[in-house]
Amino acid sequence: MACDGRGLRLGRLLGDGRAVIIAVDHGLFDGPIPAMEDLPATVERINPVVDAVLLSPGMLRHCCGVFSRPKRPLAVVRLNWNTVYCFGLGYTKAKSVYSYDPESALRAGMDIALVSLTLQTGDEERDAANVEVFSKLTTACHAMGIPVIGEYFPTNSDQLTPEQMHEDVLLGSRIVAELGADAIKTFYTRDFAAVTHSCPVPVFGLGAERLPTQQQALELAAREVADGAGGVVFGRNAIQVPEPARFQAALCDVVKHGKQVADVLREYELS
Repeated sequence: MACDGRGLRLGRLLGDGRAVIIAVDHGLFDGPIPAMEDLPATVERINPVVDAVLLSPGMLRHCCGVFSRPKRPLAVVRLNWNTVYCFGLGYTKAKSVYSYDPESALRAGMDIALVSLTLQTGDEERDAANVEVFSKLTTACHAMGIPVIGEYFPTNSDQLTPEQMHEDVLLGSRIVAELGADAIKTFYTRDFAAVTHSCPVPVFGLGAERLPTQQQALELAAREVADGAGGVVFGRNAIQVPEPARFQAALCDVVKHGKQVADVLREYELS
C-alpha cells in the first residue's frame, strides 16, 4: 500500500485487518426512518470503536462533532445519487447522477468517498452513463489523495433469485475494481467467496434489510468475514437495535477480532 494520502486513509480504515463501517445515509433516499429521525443524535451515539461512518454530504456538517474527537471514526461520504435506492418512490431506471463535488466534500471533512455503480438497467446508454459518473468521481477523488469505496448495487435487487444476485454481484464487483475502486461494498451472495477472491481490493459485505434478531445480524457478519470480506457496512442492523453502541462493540469483536458469535452474545447480553 502506497504511503500517500490515499494509502494512509485506506490503511487507517483497515488498521485491524478488517473494517466495520456504520451506514447512516439512508435519509438521502428514504427520508427519515426509525432511529435516524434526528441524525446528529444518532451519530453521536455510535460507538467510537467502529472504523468509519457512512453518511451523506449534507449531513457531514451537522454531525461533525463525532469526527473531531481524538479517537474518531473516519467520515465516508456518498458522492452520487442513484434512483436504484429509492424503493419508496417507485423508480425503475437505476439512473446515477452527480450529487456532490469531491473538493467540497474534502473541505467539509470527508476522509473516504463512496461512489455507487448500477449496471444491467435495461438501457445500454444508461449503463454507460452510470459508468461515466463512477469513473469521473473516482478519478477526481484519486487526484486529491482520497480513496474510493465503490458500491455495486444490482438493479431490482429485491426481485432477483439467489443465483441472479450472485452472478450480478460477481460481474459488477469486478467491474468496479477494474474502474479503480480502492474497496468495494456489495451484497452478500450464495458464493461470496467467489466475489471476494475475484477482486484485488477489500470487499465489504453490507447488512441489507433489517434482520429479525441481533444474533442473525452477527451471524451474517461472521459469514461474510469467513468468505473473505475485508469488513462490513451495517446500517439498520447496527442502528435499529435496543442498544446500538453495545451491538456495534459486539460487531467489531466478530469482524475485527474473530470472536465467535455465541461468545459475544453472552458477553454483551444480546439476543
